[in-house]
Amino acid sequence: MIENTDEKLATVKSSPDKESHLIPNVDDCRRCNTKNCLYVCPAGVYEWDNNEQKLIVKYENCLECGACRIACAKKSLIWKYPKSNFGITYKQG
Repeated sequence: MIENTDEKLATVKSSPDKESHLIPNVDDCRRCNTKNCLYVCPAGVYEWDNNEQKLIVKYENCLECGACRIACAKKSLIWKYPKSNFGITYKQG
């Protein structure tokens, strides 16, 4: 049985682009009290760096579910589908 997120992500075929398709508004993230993106993402894409007071986005792990876009309290996340031939390839079955 797969126990952690990294092991689960290793089972998904992904071709990440060199630039992120997830672009947060830095100022809005600093002012956000809920930081819902840290908790709603099933792939653990978002981390908050307390020292730098900034959101770290590991877009390479994104499953393209869009949960972060919906859960963002400030509605400040620019979320685009990855360019053609990049992103997640889901398997059937």
